[in-house]
Amino acid sequence: MAQGLMRRLLPGFLAIAVFMTGDGFELTFLSKYVVDQGFSSSQASMLFTLYGLMAALAGWASGVLAELFGAKRIMLIGAVSWIGLHLVFIGVALPSHLYPLMLLVYALRGMGYPLFIYSFVVLLAQTVDPGKLASAMGWFWTAYSFGIGVFGAYLPAFITPVIGEYYSLWVALPFSIVGMLICLFFVPKTTNENLDAMSTKEKLHELSRGVTILGENRQIALAAVLRVICNLTLYGFPVIMPLYLATHTNGGGAWFRVTEWSTIWGLLFVVTVFGNVFWGRMGDRFGWMRQMRWWGCWLSAFGTLAMYYVPQLLGRNLPVMYACAVVLGMGISAFVPMGAIFPALEPEHKGAAVSAHNLASGLTTFCGPFIATILLETVGFAGVCWAYAICYIGGSAISLFIRPKQPGFDEHGRRIKADATPEAPENGGLSAASVANQGAPATVAATA
Repeated sequence: MAQGLMRRLLPGFLAIAVFMTGDGFELTFLSKYVVDQGFSSSQASMLFTLYGLMAALAGWASGVLAELFGAKRIMLIGAVSWIGLHLVFIGVALPSHLYPLMLLVYALRGMGYPLFIYSFVVLLAQTVDPGKLASAMGWFWTAYSFGIGVFGAYLPAFITPVIGEYYSLWVALPFSIVGMLICLFFVPKTTNENLDAMSTKEKLHELSRGVTILGENRQIALAAVLRVICNLTLYGFPVIMPLYLATHTNGGGAWFRVTEWSTIWGLLFVVTVFGNVFWGRMGDRFGWMRQMRWWGCWLSAFGTLAMYYVPQLLGRNLPVMYACAVVLGMGISAFVPMGAIFPALEPEHKGAAVSAHNLASGLTTFCGPFIATILLETVGFAGVCWAYAICYIGGSAISLFIRPKQPGFDEHGRRIKADATPEAPENGGLSAASVANQGAPATVAATA
């Protein structure tokens, strides 16, 4: 990546990290806080479920919207909507104790962050040379993980004991506002001559293709199911674990304080930062599908069950819970090739394939809490954790039927000998994290 371009994009990475710190502030304590206000655990879980549904829709639309109307513009729309609705949520909805209002406002707020972060991915694809896109995407996911998972988890662990959960929600605002301002003043604009020439009908068709491709390509549909499965606990555990570990709700044991759970969750994200790099290299070397099948699915299943059973067997044992977080973090990060699989399965329509990937990415934020919502009151925390684990094991079986054309491997995931592959891979040697973004148009000009 040219040094000048890198300097222009650094504020964008910083904006992602700062904004997502604000967005992630509530994840480790909001469900417990809502229950403490007199609502049921299923009502708390429903908040996250509808939030995830709106995030799924916004994630699907963000890529195409950013290309059609400008990435920076959609980023700002996402940030402004998040900040405005967060103010309504904490200033009006929560104090009113009106559950329908809380549900509506929090669900609508779920559209904000996908528009902000996924639009920046489009900006990267539009401005970065394809040969340098791997490092750019590495910076993006690092910024995202540090924001939502590391700072978003560890800062509340120090702040909430001092000022309480409610006022900690107000502390999230400055981070999101600063992230928006960094975007406004320092993130470059982009233009796309090809898309500017498209008619409204053509633009709407391009937007819908991200869904219709699921019916046209069976392997894309299976990959979407696996993409939903791979992050179930990442979005389900923030709903159930504060209740399971820090209260007596639905059979919880109250072994830990909420702040201690925050440090466990933060460590998981620290692990994913390094795990993304490690598994990205391993997947390129030994095969994407094999890695996800045996390491991603099974480590995630084991880590999920361990997070439930360790407190049952060992009680308050923070070091072992940290070890469980490491195992689960390594399992989740082993799915890093997912972004490369979709365009590899539909090389003629990479943009639509990436849109399908974004839709599935959003749906996992819905399905994780949804499973908790429908099962928590009937089978308790054990049933929810087993449901997640069974999904991961099922994902291992589903992966057998997904056969992307990975450069250097045959359709069964076996490495091809070097003398049998005379042609260089079409992706120019990009890592799994970056291939997914090659569907963006090449003729894009960056403007200040």
